[in-house]
Order: sequence, then structure tokens, then C-alpha cells
Amino acid sequence: MRIGFKLMAESFDPLTIVDQAVAAEEAGFDFVEVSDHFHPWLYSQQHSGFAFSMLGAIAARTTHLGLATGVTCPIMRYHPAIVAQMAATTAVLSRGRFTLGVGSGENLNEHIVGGGWPSVSVRHDMLSEALEIIHTLFTGGYHSYSGQYFDLEDARIFDLPDTPPKIVVAAGGEEAAKLAAELGDGLFATEPKAEIVDAYATAGGNGPRYAEVPLAYSLDIDAAAEAAHRTMRFGLAGWKVQAELPNPVNFEAATASVRIEDMRAAFGCGPDTERHLEVAQRFLDTGFDNLVLMNAGPPEEMGAFFEHVRTSLRPRLEDLAS
Repeated sequence: MRIGFKLMAESFDPLTIVDQAVAAEEAGFDFVEVSDHFHPWLYSQQHSGFAFSMLGAIAARTTHLGLATGVTCPIMRYHPAIVAQMAATTAVLSRGRFTLGVGSGENLNEHIVGGGWPSVSVRHDMLSEALEIIHTLFTGGYHSYSGQYFDLEDARIFDLPDTPPKIVVAAGGEEAAKLAAELGDGLFATEPKAEIVDAYATAGGNGPRYAEVPLAYSLDIDAAAEAAHRTMRFGLAGWKVQAELPNPVNFEAATASVRIEDMRAAFGCGPDTERHLEVAQRFLDTGFDNLVLMNAGPPEEMGAFFEHVRTSLRPRLEDLAS
């Protein structure tokens, strides 16, 4: 089992994100994963820096911390050739520490380029083509490609790492899990659904399985739940809603009925290690082996959260996994 930390680029400015990654390495995390968005989910978040710029800065300020996107959509806002170049450069800068997390995206971020918002089946087909292009460019040399959705003409990535970055594919359902097995090196999910992991394994997937564990640390349980409600209540809407709404104003409306008590039920709120283990156990039991700890608690207690993980939570998680 590996334990990572979620860098919430919608909730913190880019300089703070880089500082959090450095602190995560010092606290003993194995890797960090940064969201790749154009818009925040909610107006209360107020940030959304460019993920790959932050990853380059993190690579320069850390030595052994793994880096990942969680996740990049290579089908609309970015052409897959550009994603391949960004990933290759990040892998070079981090000396091989980068993992490319990809998915079929959210309307929130992709509609900005004016291409409409395709159905999920079309997005999966687009993602398949995109992954073919990225894999091809990672092999070196000049390449062209003519597909239903993407074209590539005499393209070559000149700066490639010694080993291509691993590609982890996000899945919210069984079809995407099959795609992860066929074209990816691992699986990424945000919910502890056994059917996703089972579909991935049945389709031949045997790579790492990443999942985000929703926590909100604070010595005050009420403060933890209130902070999570302020910035993370969108997560309770479910992936189908998250993928379809176009702007923060829509998420504000869609989550108006989410209560603080709902956040308590979904998140590990407060300082109690046992409660945090209870939430993490859902993902371990489902078969995930790369746990990405998310902290939606008050920002001023982030340092205390890192210390909590280092001294209390991580040792207990390792005991559970073994």
C-alpha cells in the first residue's frame, strides 16, 4: 500500500499548493496528486491554478515524492499530443517520479473551449483515441494519426524520460474501468465501489488502484464538518452530476440541500484516528491499494493534519493493509 495526499488546487493558491507538497514529503507521504481544473467547483473555493506549472515547481522543491495528476482530461481542453508533451516534461523534471492520471473530464472545465459536451459514450471513445496517441508519442520518433476525433501530423516529443510515465485511468463505472484495464497502467476512482475494481480486474487490469479518502481534520469536529461543507459539499452530488454541470453557480444550486450532518456521514471529520480508519477501510475492503488522503478541514490546521498522519494515522493504515 502507498499513501498519498490530495492537493486541492481549487481550494488553495498555487504557492500554497507547492508548499503543501513539500510539507507532505517531509511528513512521509509517498506521493501527491493534484487536481487539473480550469474552474473551481464552488465559489467558496476561489482558486484553480494550472496543474502542470505547480507540478514543475513541486518537482524542483522535492527529491523523492511521487507526483500525479488527479486527473487530466486529454480530449477537449487539451489535445492529447499536448498532454503527452506536458507529461513527458514533468517526468523529466521530476526524474521519473510522475504518474499521468487521465479521465473523460467534467463539463465544468472542458466546455470553456466551445466544443459542446459530448455524451459519456462519446467521451470514452475520445479518451481511447487520446490514449493511443499518448502511448504512441511516448515511444519516440515522428508519428501521424488519423482518427474519428483526433488527428496528429508529424509530431515528435524531443524530451522524453528514460521510462514513459505510467498512465492511470479514472473510472466512475464499469465501462471506464474496462478502458483502464485495456489502455492504462492503473485505475483511479473516487468512490469505494467494488463493481469498478471487479470490472477492472475482469478485463485484465493488474496495476495500482488509486482512490481518494475523504477526511476533514480539526481538533474541533464541528469546525471540521463546517469547513468540509464550505468547500467540498459538491462531492456528495455523485459523479454523474459532477461530470455534467458547467459552472460553479450550478454546483452552488445543486448542493444547496447538502447539510453539515451529511458531511459528517461522508467524511472522517475531526481528530479521531478510529473514525479516519473507518472511512479508509471502505476503500481497502474494496481493493484499492493507493490511498490518497484528502483533508477538507480548516486550512490553518493543515500542519496538524500532516503530523496526525505521520504519527498516528499512517502506522495504523499500514497495520490494516498488512
